[in-house]
This record gives sequence, structure tokens and C-alpha cells, in this order.
Amino acid sequence: MSARMTNPATILPQATKAVPHLLGAIEQGGVPATLRELVMLRASQINGCAACVHGHVAALRKEGESDDRIDTVAVWRESPFFTDTERAALNLTEAATRLADSPGTAVPDAIWDEAADLFDEKAMAGLVLAIATINFFNRINVTIQEPAGTTWS
Repeated sequence: MSARMTNPATILPQATKAVPHLLGAIEQGGVPATLRELVMLRASQINGCAACVHGHVAALRKEGESDDRIDTVAVWRESPFFTDTERAALNLTEAATRLADSPGTAVPDAIWDEAADLFDEKAMAGLVLAIATINFFNRINVTIQEPAGTTWS
């Protein structure tokens, strides 16, 4: 399988230059790297982004994450391997990724409040930016059919 086109972020160099700044801002939120990767993996699974799923699984393995946790991110609600904090972040990720699937408020107050009780404002900012950013990357990659195993670098 090959992509429909070269990744737009590499065709338009200003986009490539912006990515490290955005990722750096997300890191400033203080959310641990492993949790950021879990969140990005879950959004990528929902969006069907092969390139991002592959990349985030590889990043989690590099972080020393267990196969049990990596293998059950898609079913985190039924998995015993995640903390309450991780569950809140994954729940927020799903709500913010599936915006059109909610019959009411896209991100219900109960989901927001659960996360806000566990993360301070700076961490919430990093978490919201991480979720939004991975959805941005997913939409690019899914649209151009970026295959698993490719990167922007």
C-alpha cells in the first residue's frame, strides 16, 4: 500500500516547522509521555489511522510499556491494566474524538469533570491539545491513506 500523495505537511514546509512547537507546548502541560502516547493511540484507533497506530505502539514499546496495556487500549473500559487517571484521559479522548457521535453535548460535563478532578489546568491544557493534535494528524493520514510504518521525518 502506498499513500495517495506525499504528506501535505512535508509539501508545505511551514506545517512541518510548526509541529515541533506544538508538540513542545503539549509537553509543557506535564502529562507523562506514556499517558500522552496512550491517548494518541486510542484516538488513532478510533480514527482508523494505520500510520499513527503503528507509530504510537512503537513509541509505547520504546517507553517500556507492557504488551498487556498496549494490546488492550482499544478496550480500556474492560481492561484491568489502567489507572483511574488514565481512564479519565482515555474517556476524554474518546468523547473529543467522536464529537458527532454524542446525542447531546459533544464532550459531556461528567466526562470533563472526571478529567478535571484528576488533572490541574496546565495538564488539562496539554491533554486537550494532545487530543486535538492527534486528531489533526489522523485526519491528514487517513485522507491520504498514509500506510503504517511511514513517518513525517
